[in-house]
Amino acid sequence: MCLIALAWDADPRFDLVVAANRDEFLDRPTAPLHRWPDGTLAGRDLRAGGTWMGLTVTGRLAMLTNVRRPGAVRPDAPSRGEIVTQWLHGAAEPAGFCAELAAAGHNPFNLIAGDIAGGELFWTGSDHPTPHPLAPGLHAVSNAVLDTPWPKLRRLKAGLAQALRESDSAEALVETLLHALSHRERVPDAELPSTGVPLELERGLSSVFIDMPHYGTRSSTVLVRERESRRLVVVELSHGPQPQRRRVELPQWPATMPTTPSAEAVSVAS
Repeated sequence: MCLIALAWDADPRFDLVVAANRDEFLDRPTAPLHRWPDGTLAGRDLRAGGTWMGLTVTGRLAMLTNVRRPGAVRPDAPSRGEIVTQWLHGAAEPAGFCAELAAAGHNPFNLIAGDIAGGELFWTGSDHPTPHPLAPGLHAVSNAVLDTPWPKLRRLKAGLAQALRESDSAEALVETLLHALSHRERVPDAELPSTGVPLELERGLSSVFIDMPHYGTRSSTVLVRERESRRLVVVELSHGPQPQRRRVELPQWPATMPTTPSAEAVSVAS
C-alpha cells in the first residue's frame, strides 16, 4: 500500500511533480531505484519481480497503490506490481490497456500512468476499469479511489501546494517534499477512515509515514520535471537499518538519453 501526491500541469516552473511513499512489509525483499537492463528507471520487488513506480526514458510513467479491501484479496491473483511494468514496456493506448487490466483479475488497485511525450496522464483502477484523464491541478491517491479525502491525503496534498509556493528550485522542492513525506503523526480516531481492518491497524496506517513493527514506509520518492528545460530530477530515500539516498537526473525527459544517466547512491543517517 502506498501514498502518492502529484501536481500535473499546475505550476509555471514545474509541469510534473510527484511525492510518494511506498509502504510494504519490512521483510519483503526489494531493490532500490536503479536503471534496469532495458533502460527502465524504477525500484524492484524482488519477490514478484514488478515495481510500484517507474518510468522510461521515452516518457512512459506509472505508479501504483493497493486498495485496502481485506475481503477482496485473492492469494492466487497476479502480482499488482506487473501492472506498472506492463504499461512501461508496452505500447498500448490507455483504453486498450485498461481493457486488458479489467480481464486480468488483479487484486484491488489504483494506477496513475501516462505518456509524458504525448502530454497525458490518466487514472484507472480495479473499480474503474476505464482511463480517466487527469485534469491539471493537484491530486492524491492512497488505498481508496483517486482524491478520496483521507486525512493523510489532505495533509500531503497541502504540503505539496505549500512546497510549490515556497521552493525556488527543483532541488529545494525535492527536499521540502521529502520532509513532508516523513510526517509520522497519526490521525485522531474520529477522523479515521473505515476500511475493514482492526482499529489499531487503522491507526497505524493513518500517518503519511507509516512506522509499525512489521510493516511501514520502505521508501520515499520525489520526482520533479522542469517545464522549460524538461530536466528531470528523481530522488529516492530508502528507509531501514541501512538507509540510502539515490538521485537520478536526466538532462531532458523524455528524450534520447545517454546509455548511463547520472545516478548516485549515498549512505545517509537513519
